[in-house]
Amino acid sequence: MSGDPTSPVSPLASFPPDPPPEHRSRAPEFYGFAVLTSTYILFCIYLLWALLPDEYILWLGISYYPSREWAVLLPAYSIVLVLLTYFTYFALAIAGTPRFSEQCTITDSKAHYPGMDAPNAYIPANPGAIPDMYDIPIGMVNRALHGPRGQYRQDARQHASSGRASG
Repeated sequence: MSGDPTSPVSPLASFPPDPPPEHRSRAPEFYGFAVLTSTYILFCIYLLWALLPDEYILWLGISYYPSREWAVLLPAYSIVLVLLTYFTYFALAIAGTPRFSEQCTITDSKAHYPGMDAPNAYIPANPGAIPDMYDIPIGMVNRALHGPRGQYRQDARQHASSGRASG
């Protein structure tokens, strides 16, 4: 049962399961073909309009068509539109990002900290026991990474002064 690729325990099983083949619609295939074909036809018409001399277009019976400058302007405007779209999404992402000084950049409503009256929950009372799982406060993380308060600044000053002395 578990070797069957459509088994619920198989990692290849899709969720939600596909409907049976006799009930699946083939409309997406037809729509895809129609879009692909119409795109090719429109691109060929665009190339003919952009590259053929006026005499050939008039010979085809087309008496009104847009100015040829649009053959250059349409792709240029399209590229600008795509770039503006990227810029807009980037700007919206930056505008929606909270400042570093806001509390929500450090923790959220789902944080699970030990109670204030509880003993130190980060050091297990019994070395063989598995302690309860808690989030680590940002102050404890900073002390573990950078040492006690002010030590980082002292280390940076010592490093800068030793660099000047040796240089």
